[in-house]
Amino acid sequence: MDKEFVKELLKMLNSSSLTKFELKTKDFELKVEKESPQIIQPAEGKEIQPVNVEQFKSEKILPPSEDVETPEEKLHVIKSPLVGTFYRAPAPGAPPFVEEGDIVSPGQVLCIIEALKVMNEIESDVRGKVVKILVENGQPVEYGQPLFLIDTNV
Repeated sequence: MDKEFVKELLKMLNSSSLTKFELKTKDFELKVEKESPQIIQPAEGKEIQPVNVEQFKSEKILPPSEDVETPEEKLHVIKSPLVGTFYRAPAPGAPPFVEEGDIVSPGQVLCIIEALKVMNEIESDVRGKVVKILVENGQPVEYGQPLFLIDTNV
């Protein structure tokens, strides 16, 4: 195949609105794809305003916070002491360590966090009622992430 022919063909494709082109002969195959330009036009009567990208770089996106304090109760938060994977039960198919509504004591195992193939038991540090389990089984957790809300006024 002639180089000049290919150059001329590419010029024509570049100036056309085609986004994909294939040419096959018995001794040659050519495939060309280009991204179609996306032109965004403002709605009639509207003007496009420039955006200051710097203002978005400094913003921090925080997860939604839960209100853990009400007039009737103050809830104790059990947080993850390490980064890993949260498990509610000691093994797949086994019953969970605790359920919402259970009364727990200091030293009682609440969950396991797997980190670097090591299973770390997370224990309660207070006596109280498990009000809310904040993490789903098998979900990754971060250091300091709230795991359980416990009502200590039981």
